Amino acid sequence: MASSKDYYETLGVNKNASQAEIKSAFRKLAKQYHPDICKEENAEAKFKEVQEAYAVLSDENKRKQYDQFGHDAFQQAAGGAGGYGGFNAQDFDFSDIFDSIFGNSFGFGSSGGSKSRQTRGSDKLIHINLDFEEAVFGCEKQIKVNVSEKCDECKGEGGFDSETCSTCHGSGTVTQQQRSLFGSFMTRTTCPDCNGEGKTYKKKCNHCHGRGTINKDKTLNVTIPAGVDTGNRLRLSGKGEAGINGGPNGDLYLEFTVKPHEFFQRDDDDIYLKVPITVAEAALGCKKTIPTIYGNIKLTIPSGTNTGDKHRIKEKGIKNATTRNKGDMYVVIDVKFPEKLTYEQKKLFEKLEKTDLEDKEINKFNKFVKNN
Repeated sequence: MASSKDYYETLGVNKNASQAEIKSAFRKLAKQYHPDICKEENAEAKFKEVQEAYAVLSDENKRKQYDQFGHDAFQQAAGGAGGYGGFNAQDFDFSDIFDSIFGNSFGFGSSGGSKSRQTRGSDKLIHINLDFEEAVFGCEKQIKVNVSEKCDECKGEGGFDSETCSTCHGSGTVTQQQRSLFGSFMTRTTCPDCNGEGKTYKKKCNHCHGRGTINKDKTLNVTIPAGVDTGNRLRLSGKGEAGINGGPNGDLYLEFTVKPHEFFQRDDDDIYLKVPITVAEAALGCKKTIPTIYGNIKLTIPSGTNTGDKHRIKEKGIKNATTRNKGDMYVVIDVKFPEKLTYEQKKLFEKLEKTDLEDKEINKFNKFVKNN
């Protein structure tokens, strides 16, 4: 039996709703309650309700009858030869609407469902490991990749001596009639014999086994630009999977992972270097040879240097791959105290202790301790 629920209420529209509003409401509800998407127990029943409501309200004549007589408008026809689900069965084709909602995800084909159109190949992603120096300065790499390519034997056709598919007559789709509570409707699905291509072959290609593509291991010579970092990607246009029916190839993406350096630490385009110095060097000051990614330099470390003091060296960082500007390098001082002292060193420190080495911070702290 047909649903006795008000059709306008079922679709959530008022009685003055336009056809565009009715169609929009149906699209939304059909997608919400489609049994392949909605996991509610009564999803199928709700899906049929909105189908039934739309089948009536989208037809101007049926809508007028429904507005005038309600569900009774269809009860008299229910017992007739064509009666089904409360009103005369009609070949109502939902396939175009379903195709616009779901695409071909649920097998609702359309007149454009043939696979004979050109289709771009899939993109492919591979991961590349780089040393710190390779990422900073760029390098040449040989990349091994397995991708699909158009079969040379059959020129990507998948077979030889093509002929029009006898099942779909070249359309790539087949039409099926299904019945629901409100009548019968037509759906179009991909032809099972030609897989939507609209043609079959007298002889299948043995080289690609009918696929039209073959997998190949290829070696590509790639220039890695200077300044790449972990997570960056490089696109190689047209180096991905083969297209279908003469469509263009997809792209190949290289995603980089940069191995950490033993001493240099990277922060975007800047480089940080922790430099250990002795207590004597910190107290007296010194000139220190400092490595950079461009070679060694001399850095003057002033007397009284403490752990954590930072020295900025301009444009000794990494050249930005986009702006071509160089970052800076920061030398971070790490004052190291000896774990063990020789007898002579111990005596020197004892003499040093008797001198006035206290600074303002030490005096301030000692005063706080004394008064606490």
